[in-house]
Amino acid sequence: MLSSMALRWSLFVSLIYVIFIQHTAAQNDSRKAYIVYMGDSDQQSKPSTSSPLHMSMLQKVVGSNLASGSLVRSYKRSFNGFVARLTDKEAQNMAGTDGVVSVFPNEKQKPHTTRSWDFIGFPQQVKRSPLESDVIIGVLDSGIWPESHSFDDKGFGPPPAKWKGSCQVSANFTCNNKIIGAKYYRSDGSFEDEDLKSPRDSDGHGTHTASTAAGTLVSDASLFGLGAGTARGGVPSARLAVYKVCWFDGCEDADILAAFDDAIADGVDIISISLSSGSDGYFRNSIAIGAFHAMRKGVLTSTSAGNRGPRPATLSNFSPWSLSVAASTIDREFFTELQLGNNKTYEGFSINTLDLKDLPIIYGGDAPNNSAGSDGSFSRYCYSLDKNLVKGKIVFCDAIFFESEPISAGAVGLVIPGRDHGEVSSIFPLPTSFLSTENGNNVYLYINSTRSPIASISKSNEATNRLAPFVVSFSSRGPNPVTPNILKPDLTAPGANILAAWSPVASISGSDADKRVSSYNIISGTSMSCPHASAAAAYVKSFHPTWSPAAIKSSLMTTAIPLSAKRNPEAEFAYGSGQINPLNAASPGLIYDAGEADYVNFLCGIGYTTKVLQIVTGNNNSSCPEGAYSDGTAPDLNYPALVIYASPSQISINHVVNRTVTNVGSPTSTYKANLIAPPGLQITVTPSVLSFTSLGEKQSYAVTVQGTTDKSIVVSGSVVWDDGTYQVRSPIVVYVPT
Repeated sequence: MLSSMALRWSLFVSLIYVIFIQHTAAQNDSRKAYIVYMGDSDQQSKPSTSSPLHMSMLQKVVGSNLASGSLVRSYKRSFNGFVARLTDKEAQNMAGTDGVVSVFPNEKQKPHTTRSWDFIGFPQQVKRSPLESDVIIGVLDSGIWPESHSFDDKGFGPPPAKWKGSCQVSANFTCNNKIIGAKYYRSDGSFEDEDLKSPRDSDGHGTHTASTAAGTLVSDASLFGLGAGTARGGVPSARLAVYKVCWFDGCEDADILAAFDDAIADGVDIISISLSSGSDGYFRNSIAIGAFHAMRKGVLTSTSAGNRGPRPATLSNFSPWSLSVAASTIDREFFTELQLGNNKTYEGFSINTLDLKDLPIIYGGDAPNNSAGSDGSFSRYCYSLDKNLVKGKIVFCDAIFFESEPISAGAVGLVIPGRDHGEVSSIFPLPTSFLSTENGNNVYLYINSTRSPIASISKSNEATNRLAPFVVSFSSRGPNPVTPNILKPDLTAPGANILAAWSPVASISGSDADKRVSSYNIISGTSMSCPHASAAAAYVKSFHPTWSPAAIKSSLMTTAIPLSAKRNPEAEFAYGSGQINPLNAASPGLIYDAGEADYVNFLCGIGYTTKVLQIVTGNNNSSCPEGAYSDGTAPDLNYPALVIYASPSQISINHVVNRTVTNVGSPTSTYKANLIAPPGLQITVTPSVLSFTSLGEKQSYAVTVQGTTDKSIVVSGSVVWDDGTYQVRSPIVVYVPT
């Protein structure tokens, strides 16, 4: 039995122990993970001694009793540092320790790839409709690489019951519950050696666009470490139906139409086609024809605007019944540093996957292949170079027209001047730095200032593009070349430096001489922006399965985020209604709807005859009102944007445009018109208030534009219908050509 003194002592010790445990627990509760960065792993310790060193440092800061429980992990192979659980005070003390570069919290960072979706405010965790997995996106492109992780069907059930398509199975291709259908088309029956006679993609383009639209989540995706993060499509639960119409030598209209024919009958909900078309008429254009028939069956076709900008009227796809998508930047760009032997460093733009260190650099104009009759006027453009002079060197050329030329001559790197402001970074077959003209001149002067010029080209680094979003220079501009009073492009979406899945047998630069391959690639174009819009349309469709193509397009256009004409002076002819905003598009409040009869009436007004339209529609009851448009005026198509195309001979403008909106927001609501008019013009709306008492109710209004404008300008205003919950915006564009 313990004495009273011993008992009291025992209770005292126990109490001290409890207090110690509680204090320790409180300390641990206030601890959080910090990263202690200590620079290069070789500077202070060998890998084998890093952990003991880190433990010793922790013991000095947190005490011996807590050190072992605080150390989370050590970095010791490529750089030196560790992660430890510290209080804020301990972290401050650790930051003052010799050998410590920095101490910072281990925060949870959001993935940045495909960063485009996060940039436009459409994160992974957005509200999803349970019907998303019933939405089928038909992709007309160069096929697909089915084994890509972006098309994993884990967790997918069988295809939707509405699916009527098939999979063209071959020895090297099968479908799954993600890729529910796949076919290939080659009308002339001829194949190149590079072609794969199956829906399999040997080019990469189709795999990229399909995964951008509907790829599943793939962590740790990158292009040789560039753009690293989680890759995902806009609607990762949607299904894909693949129609291969593009081959090594291009994409034929016959195959495009055959694919449209099948896709519509197969039961797809959205068609995504990132291809050009080559006619100035609506029905002399395979994509416009296919899209018209898709519209008739309730299928919206999303198309790329084209890559022939920034010249005006260069659009490739512009039919009123399809969605035409421009390409804009996201807040990520890539730059590649060029360092010269004089220690001058210049920032170029390219997507470069490896380093070149201290190699000879030569001007292409000084290395002509004289034996082939070439001179500097050719070789300055990297054409017909002397292998003996450029082999193993970086070559500086004034421009480059044939990317394979410097490779075939044995060059190992490339420097090019002349990058215009606003251009995006590209992948070249060789390590390349694309410089401004001014910096290019400096490089040229350096090469000629020393007998043995050398240079280094770095692997690309990522940077934040703080000017984003703006429409890139290559994106085709309006106005619509057939009917200028129909706004085209309709909107813009991310199309610059987009990382998505790629065919692992395709060169990442597209050059046969480039042997680099990857399962993910970073490329740019309106081909990349189109599937962003296709996914947004599919997202809207998942919430509103009965909406018409025009209703879905309206929801995307009226909720788009307006962009600035300061960055793009072509204004709406560059970016349409603005940057796509999928989250708001699912609840637009009001829509501008249109159906087959509306488009037929529009076509009558621009000169198509009853006979032609009866053939197009297969409906003998389709007819154009005789003499209704004999004065040359076309009827108002119920379009979500208003364009007034004024003749250069007009001294003043006095134009009335009529529109009808359908209520899809609150059953009982009152919308007031908010107007923005450009200088010199007066805009009025009649009526200025629209009151609704039920869903599906329609109300009409008229916009009157009066005033004077200068020739060859684009001026912009807008009308926004606002009920306090929804803001439904339509741009008003006045265009006076030269």
